[in-house]
Amino acid sequence: MFGLRLGFEHPGYLALLILIPVFWLASYRGLALLGPVRRTFALLLRTLVAAAIVLALAGVQLVWTDDRMTVMYLLDQSESIPVAKRDAMLQYVIRNVAAQRNTARADRAGIIVFGKEAAVEIPPFDDDIPDLRRLESYLGRKDATNLEAALKLAQAAMPDDTSRRIVVVTDGNENLGNASQLASRIARAGIGIDVVPVQLDATSEVLVEKIDLPPDIRRGQPFEARVVINNYSPGGESKKPIPGRLEVTRKLGSDEQVLLNEPITLDPDKPTVFPLRHTIDQPAPYTYKARFVPDDPASDAVSQNNEASAYTYVRGKGRVLLIEDWARPDEYREMIETLRKADIEIVVMPSNNLFTSMAELQAYDAVIIAGVPRTSGEDADSISGFDDDHIEMLVRNTQQLGCGLLMLGGPDAFGAGGWAGTKLEEAMPVDFQIRNTKVQAIGALAMIMHASEMAQGNHWQKVVARSAIEALGPADYCGIIHWAAGGDQWLWGGRTGLLPVGSGNRRSMLAAVSRMTPGDMPQFDPAMQMTLAALNANQAALKHCIIISDGDPSPAAGGTIRGFANAGIKISTVAVASHGTIGSNRLRDIAKDTGGKYYEAKSPKALPKIYQREARRVSRPLVYEPPGGATPQISQRHPVLEGIDAPLPPISGFVLTEIKQSPLAQVLIRSPMPEQPDNQTILAAWTYGLGRAAVMTTDTGKRWATDWPEWDGYDKFYSQLVRWIMRPSGDTGKFTMATKVEDGRVRVVVEALDKEDDFLNFLDMNASAIGPDLSPLPLQMRQVAPGRYVGEFAADESGSYFLNVVPAAGEAPLSQGVTVPYSNEFRVRTVNEALLKALADTEPNGGEAGQLTEPLEKSSIGALTDHATFRGGLAHARSIRDVWPLFVLAGCCIFLGDVFIRRVAIDFSWIGRLLASRRGQASDAENSQTERMAALRSRKLEINEELDRRRSATRFEPRGDPTPGGSTSAAATTSTNRPSAGTPASMEPQKEEKSYTERLLEAKRAARRKSDES
Repeated sequence: MFGLRLGFEHPGYLALLILIPVFWLASYRGLALLGPVRRTFALLLRTLVAAAIVLALAGVQLVWTDDRMTVMYLLDQSESIPVAKRDAMLQYVIRNVAAQRNTARADRAGIIVFGKEAAVEIPPFDDDIPDLRRLESYLGRKDATNLEAALKLAQAAMPDDTSRRIVVVTDGNENLGNASQLASRIARAGIGIDVVPVQLDATSEVLVEKIDLPPDIRRGQPFEARVVINNYSPGGESKKPIPGRLEVTRKLGSDEQVLLNEPITLDPDKPTVFPLRHTIDQPAPYTYKARFVPDDPASDAVSQNNEASAYTYVRGKGRVLLIEDWARPDEYREMIETLRKADIEIVVMPSNNLFTSMAELQAYDAVIIAGVPRTSGEDADSISGFDDDHIEMLVRNTQQLGCGLLMLGGPDAFGAGGWAGTKLEEAMPVDFQIRNTKVQAIGALAMIMHASEMAQGNHWQKVVARSAIEALGPADYCGIIHWAAGGDQWLWGGRTGLLPVGSGNRRSMLAAVSRMTPGDMPQFDPAMQMTLAALNANQAALKHCIIISDGDPSPAAGGTIRGFANAGIKISTVAVASHGTIGSNRLRDIAKDTGGKYYEAKSPKALPKIYQREARRVSRPLVYEPPGGATPQISQRHPVLEGIDAPLPPISGFVLTEIKQSPLAQVLIRSPMPEQPDNQTILAAWTYGLGRAAVMTTDTGKRWATDWPEWDGYDKFYSQLVRWIMRPSGDTGKFTMATKVEDGRVRVVVEALDKEDDFLNFLDMNASAIGPDLSPLPLQMRQVAPGRYVGEFAADESGSYFLNVVPAAGEAPLSQGVTVPYSNEFRVRTVNEALLKALADTEPNGGEAGQLTEPLEKSSIGALTDHATFRGGLAHARSIRDVWPLFVLAGCCIFLGDVFIRRVAIDFSWIGRLLASRRGQASDAENSQTERMAALRSRKLEINEELDRRRSATRFEPRGDPTPGGSTSAAATTSTNRPSAGTPASMEPQKEEKSYTERLLEAKRAARRKSDES
């Protein structure tokens, strides 16, 4: 059914319509002169104008009512529902729409799928659902059920011009959001909700509930780990024990130790606890993992909940992790032995076997990066180093968890080691890039890109180009040559090709690289000649070229190669596989003849590290080795320098840096050279987040500081420096921290007592948390009771979460890890009937409550097809459109008609004449009018002739003597001006004829007098 009516937004203005009769009567007498017909039309038009204005003021609207129906099916795709049930959902929807949709009424149907998020699979449209085999739109996570998100999306996706109903097909086990609260809001919008329950199979389910561990264990302290497992079995005779095998492992870094591996049998509906008592002698963070493997996989419905993990930290004395370059082991042996003598435990880690998780770093109170470049190695297979994840973990470990961070100098450290532009630079008190143009630390790098035939060649060209650009300093120059439609071209810089990376150019360069679409370069020589000319014209202190290719282009001329060799410009070449072989003698010869490095990249993923390593070559000017060396000087006192007296031993070199423009950055030791103070830093320190960071831009005695190991203050200096950056440790017995995971959130509770066991109140606790993806999570501790502080954060992803709470200034931090083994999606195995019934019982505004059908089974699809999802019982949809602007426009147009009727009189006699002329006959009136016109023309001609005769016969003859004043007498003048007796009457002066307006006014006055007399 379809209806159309008028509505009003402000109906109170309609009361003004009662003034229209009064307005009509007031205008009736004033329009009397128009005659009865014109007056009637004028009054009618004025009435319409007034009515249009009143209706416009009332906000007139067009209101359509429509009984068409839109039904959105919400299909639960979470992993708690078996795949077979999800397929049955789709078949039910297809058959139900085909059977129940009213095609004559043009009803609409659509599908929304949801897990942790919701997505529209099929938008609502007026046709049957196509026969789909599977759902393809949902790509989100399925380890959670967010019914609230699906309901929100359904409300937004359904059109407002139809009645609306939602059909939810789910088990109701939501673990994100609150569907009940949202259902009330949906009902107020007039949307009905039907529910089709999904009955879960009545099979046994094993859940490894948790591993219960003390959160903080003392070294050598015996403790008990307990594994809790539950066997949920359906009622009736089907309850039975489940045999299987329990495995418990303990992991430290990459080392994993098996603690338990034995067969067990789980009794039904009874928690089983397996205690595991042992002792840990090595202080470190440990991750425990328990896993149950049933003998019969069919006896356990879901396997994702068969595993649990836990995290604990065994405390000991302070530990420090020192990362050294794997290609140069034992370079920092003197310092390591010094720290061990100072009772600081040092763990040495090579740069080609780095940590893999944040949990590994929790074993250490400080991390030392000892002169390590970001990437190292001599060939594509051996190149290794720090990727973005490693750097992110180091920075987060300091900023969020309070671990110390120290970088030591060397020829491959700081900006000279490729660390410029990384997040690690942000954590240091100095910048690794030199902005001072007076310091000649400038290099130039040119890249020749030819990799279009390799797999995803254009993509990897962009990746390696970005890696090289980001590794360069702001004063360094960079240029890229690629093959385009017009031949070899510089990507920027015009003919010169090379531009400084700084001055805002870096961002423009990266944008240009993203747009780069190079072609297949036919020959090397033109591009190499362009590169040689640009590098020769550049004033950089060090120049380098990199070529990446499959070796296809024709070789460069001998003169070009000699030009590079004579200029001291080395070319490193990278051979990529694209024609079945990796090696390329052509590229190998180019590198050999110019003194460069040749690489064979078996995997494109190795290319970024190769380019980062090669980009370091142009950063060599950052290594500052003044002639005769320099003697460092203490610039300000600091706890690191407590008891350290000048003079300090001399050094022969260090890496140039630039102190950060921050009041927190402190320069403790300077070099007298170079002249610029910002670039004289030898030792600098600051506080970064919850941790401390420091840099020592020279080495510890192997290359530049050779006199330092013999210095009396060597041991004291480095032990104090490392102890200052270390995360504070001490007795935390008066502060205890506990955690609890519940409903997708981690709750943190800290109890604070003083030495007399009295409550510590009003503490300003500084807390932080890091998720499994290394992202910081908001954690704010607030006091809820005497000595009790509580905070919480969302933890909806499985993995390890790390917490750090500094209870008060000067107190040792409380560190702890929390492991979320698996989502609550895999914990519940029964249908949430209460929620499903509450959704169906929600009564929509102006309609009837929904229906809760029988559970969905493969065998019940036929019966559910008859469920009338497109039935009535809901308020008809209304569509409203404001039309008052049209009434305003109509009133203006009608008003113009009113003016026209009153001001313009129209003679309609021309219609009769037109009809008579079409018949070829002239009316009598036309004949008489023609005769009058002819007589008038004849009379006018006679008068004109008479006037001409009189003018020709007239002569001037003075009558009488002139007066003494030289003028004729008044009588003569009078007689002369008086017309003679023979003058025709037509020549006498006539009275001026009255105008049309005057005659019309006189007629109106006469008519008014006549009306008054009557």
